[in-house]
Formats: sequence, structure tokens, C-alpha cells
Amino acid sequence: MATMAAPDPGKLEQFMGKMLGDMGAAMSGALVITGVKLGLYKALAKGPATSAELAERTGLAERYVREWLAAQAASGFIDCEPDSGIFSLSPEQHMVFANEDAPTYVAPAFEVIASAYIDEPKITEAFRTGGGVGWHEHHECLFRGTENFFRPGYRANLVSAWLPALDGAVARLEEGAKVADIGCGHGASTIIMADAFPHSRFIGFDYHDASIRRARAAAAEAGSPANLDFEVASAKDAPGSDYDLVCCFDCLHDMGDPVGAARHIRAMLKEDGWFMLVEPFAGDSLADNLNPVGRMFYSASTFICTPASLSQEVGLALGAQAGEARLAKVLREAGFTRIRRAAETPFNLVIEARP
Repeated sequence: MATMAAPDPGKLEQFMGKMLGDMGAAMSGALVITGVKLGLYKALAKGPATSAELAERTGLAERYVREWLAAQAASGFIDCEPDSGIFSLSPEQHMVFANEDAPTYVAPAFEVIASAYIDEPKITEAFRTGGGVGWHEHHECLFRGTENFFRPGYRANLVSAWLPALDGAVARLEEGAKVADIGCGHGASTIIMADAFPHSRFIGFDYHDASIRRARAAAAEAGSPANLDFEVASAKDAPGSDYDLVCCFDCLHDMGDPVGAARHIRAMLKEDGWFMLVEPFAGDSLADNLNPVGRMFYSASTFICTPASLSQEVGLALGAQAGEARLAKVLREAGFTRIRRAAETPFNLVIEARP
């Protein structure tokens, strides 16, 4: 057995400092969820306040509000004047925690993170058995957090950048196209597209019936667009043909048989149609992804994406950091011949695939 070298005191101190920061971040995440649910960030966005003033604005117990404010200030999530006891949100903090329309609104991500803690026993057992944990087996906060976390990014990029990056697609959507959104979840992406292109027809498909129920409710909240429907169907069973556009948003890597799903999508499309694949941003090697974005996505993939794929037939388990080369290989195996990176953000790869 190899002998472990003695730790370097300076490096150990530095590493313990990192761990202290990470533990504080992990603990404070639950308070972000509380702040969103109780409207504390939005109330503070109305103007600087003491704990008593914020408690009055929100109708909450002052002693809890006081402790929450202190924790948020210690995290750097809000600003504080310790001598006066006045707390406030900077414009940047407002964009992250209180402005649901901003592309930087990431507060809902903490509900996704919470699901990992709640479902940890299931994933730990899957490590022992090699089995999977289906998307539908997770706590409901995963579904809610995913909808609310992804929606701002879709709203900021989908109509303004991603669809225009597909050569000629916007013109057809404006004239009237038939579109399928596979793995639509709660329907945020589908609703955004249906609103932007009223002459086109949009159908969102997802195998998870609870998600489809929520998608239909979200459509009703959006005014029940006449050009929008949601149906329960898996990626390999989604009905219909002659689609002009089929989309998969952040879900192909979760599927047990992404090649089979992409092959079915290929059959659904017109010969001059588009498959728009949106996936988490990743490089093609482990070294490329050893960064803050990769850290988040590898962690989520361990608890959500990989178990989901392993719970299904084939169980290819691409993971959330598959990368462009691996995704292109899946698409080629499915029968697509023209594949290119059409757009990207720090969090997304947008791939155009055509028959």
C-alpha cells in the first residue's frame, strides 16, 4: 500500500478555506428558497429596510427575518450597513434574486439543488446496485425548480438568438409551421415559441404525466393559446409526421436511448426540416469541463441525468457534459447528415441537425 505524503500546512489551510466557503454556500441555498417563497427578495427590492421594516412589508415574524437578513448579508447575497441595521439589494443582486424576467435570475436553481439532498438516499443506493432513478421518481421541487430556472434563459435566447441561428427556420415559423417540443417538461420553451409565432402549430410531448398537467396549467395561465397543445408521449413514441421543426431542450442526454429518440425525430421531420438540439454547454474532454460550469453540470448529472438514463432501456447515460463531438455522433447514428453548432451561451450548446 502506498504511503500518503504528509500534508502541506499552507495548502491544507487553503483547502479548508475553500471547504468552509462551500459549506456556507450549501447551507445558505435553503435560505434562498425560503426568500423566494416568502417574497423577501422582492420586498427588499422595494427599498432598503431594517429587519422590522421588512417584516412589516411581508407580514412575517421579525426575529426570523432578522436572522435571514444576517445570513444573506454574510453570504454577500444582499448588502448591509451593520451600524444602522439597514439591508438592501444592489442592482446586480436584484437581477439574480428578484427579477424573474432577467436572464440572470438563478434563484430557482436552489430548488433543483434541494432535490439532490432530498433524493440522496435513492441515488446512493443506485451507486450500489447500478440501477437507475427515473425523472418521475424525484421530489417535486426538481420539476418546479427546473421550470423556473430554465425559463429566463429560454425567454432571453430562444426567439432572439437560437431559432434565428437555424438557416431559414424563422421565416417558415412566421408563415406557419408544425413544431414538436420533445421532452417539454412544464412547457416553458413550448409556450415561449407559441407566443412568438402565432401562425405556427406547437405540440409539447413528455412521458411524465404530472409535467404535462403542469404544462397545460401554464398554457392556461398564458391565455390558452389556440396554436398550442400538450400530450403525454415518450421521445420514441411521439406521434405525427411532416414536422417542420422538432426541438429538444436540455433533455436528450437524460434519455436511455438518445440514438433511438433522435432516429424517431428524424422520421418525424420533413426532408427540409430542422432538429434543434439544446444541451448543457460542455467541451469534449474532462479537462475542458473542470471549471465552475462543469462542476455544476457534473454534479447535477450524477444525481439527475445519469440515473434517469440508466432507468430506461439501453441506458446510454450520456450525462450532462456529453460535449458537441459525442452529441454529433449520436445524431449521425440516428441518420442526420448535416450537423453544426448553431449557437451557444455560457450554459448551452445549440446544435442544428438536418436530414
